Amino acid sequence: MQNRIERITAILDKNKAEGIEVFDLKDKNYFVDFAIIASSLGTKHTIALLDHLRRDLKPAEHFNHVDETGDWVVIDLGDILIHIMTPEYRVKYDMEKFLSDLSDGKEGEALQ
Repeated sequence: MQNRIERITAILDKNKAEGIEVFDLKDKNYFVDFAIIASSLGTKHTIALLDHLRRDLKPAEHFNHVDETGDWVVIDLGDILIHIMTPEYRVKYDMEKFLSDLSDGKEGEALQ
């Protein structure tokens, strides 16, 4: 698992994603084991990062589902969820707080 996480974050970093964070959610009553958040430089960069991940991770990774807009892309790899957001969306939706609360065992606070 650690190799997969490192490969994903390396691809994001190499392609100029910013603020890459990894959240360990194993045994935390969440539907994935890990979540990764990264900021893009803007809407075109968000889609470009998705394209880099698709090209560089396949065929080793199976993309179960991709939900994409220009401002926020969510990639479901089954046990890993990747969020790529514009800086504005990252601030607006504050996924770090939600995922940090989950990883710290504060599930009730995360859902409020």
